[in-house]
Amino acid sequence: MWLRHAASILRRSGAARHNAWVPFAASPLPAAFILLAVGLLASFQGYRLFRWLLAIYGFLGGAYIALQFVGDQGPWVATGVIGAGGLAGALLFLFVYLAGVAVLGAGLGALAVSLFWSPQTGDPAVWMVVVACLVGAVAAVSLQRYVIIVGTSFGGAWTALVGALALGGHTEALAAASGDLWHLYPMAPADGQVPFAVGWIGLGLAAALVQLRGSSASPSAD
Repeated sequence: MWLRHAASILRRSGAARHNAWVPFAASPLPAAFILLAVGLLASFQGYRLFRWLLAIYGFLGGAYIALQFVGDQGPWVATGVIGAGGLAGALLFLFVYLAGVAVLGAGLGALAVSLFWSPQTGDPAVWMVVVACLVGAVAAVSLQRYVIIVGTSFGGAWTALVGALALGGHTEALAAASGDLWHLYPMAPADGQVPFAVGWIGLGLAAALVQLRGSSASPSAD
C-alpha cells in the first residue's frame, strides 16, 4: 500500500521519467535510509571524513547525472550505466581534492545568492551567480577548514532532512529521494516550505557548531 502511494506521488510530481532506474523509482525507501545516514554523518563528522564524503557525494552525483541519459533501457542496463556513472563521479572527486573544495565553495556562493538575494520576479541574474561562485571557490581554497565545515554541515543537514521526511511519506522529499531535487528549498521557492527551511538551517547551524568544537584540535581534515 505504501509503495503504491509513493509511486503515485512520484508520478504526479513529474518524477516518472526516472522509472528506468527500478531501485530508486519503484521504492524510494532504500534511498531515504541512505540519505538520512549519509546526511547525519556529513553534518556532524564532515570535516574529519571529508575525503570519504567526497567519494560518497561524487558517487551520488555521478549516478544522478548518468540517470538523466538512461532513457528506456532495461533495468540491468540502467543499473549498470548508473553504477558506472557513480563510480566515475566518486573517482573524480577523490582524485581532484582541491577542485572538490573549490566546487563546494562555488556551491555555497550560489546558495548565498539564492538565500539572500531574490528578485521580485524570476531568478537572480546569471552574472551575479557566476561572481558568487567564483568568490566562493577562491575563498574555499583559502579557508578550507571553515568552508568544509559549513558546506558539509548544511549539505548533510539538507540530505538528512530529506531522508527523514521521505521515510515519513513527505511528498516533495519522496520525489527528491527518487532523484527529482527541484521540489524542495532552496532549489524551489520558500513559499509553503518555511518549516523545511527553518529545520534545515537550524540543523545545519547546530551541526556546524559541533564540528567547529570537535575539529578545533585537528589541523587538517583526515
